[in-house]
Amino acid sequence: MMKKFRPGDLVEISSKEDGFVGSYYEAIIIEPVGNNKYLVEYRTLITDDHKMFLREIVDATEIRPSPPKFRVSDFRAYDQVDVYANDGWWTGRIVGRNLSKYDVYFYRSSWETIGYKFSELRVHQEWENGKWVVPCQSALKV
Repeated sequence: MMKKFRPGDLVEISSKEDGFVGSYYEAIIIEPVGNNKYLVEYRTLITDDHKMFLREIVDATEIRPSPPKFRVSDFRAYDQVDVYANDGWWTGRIVGRNLSKYDVYFYRSSWETIGYKFSELRVHQEWENGKWVVPCQSALKV
């Protein structure tokens, strides 16, 4: 059963485009449009003329509620994380640590490994069957 969203709901939109798989963009529901589609306004993406936030009609299968926040003290190797970069959240896996940065491998998109600060990371969560599922995390404190 697909979740129904209401105007004003804060959500994340998953991208299915090549090079963007595994990324999520924050948005707000403006209104339902037709069957299982919604008009959304992105909170970080802007129009080409840079005058307003981008609005788009999105299929409900690409929308999930904003995930709850978890407090963590650290991440460890192989933890799944989301990294805030390029106006969205990108799914990756911790593969190492170098001084103040965590090395994140982007296995769903670019296959690159890039270093990020702790403040740019969050616990990765999946929206499955109407519930949030957290992959096994070694440092998770709920």
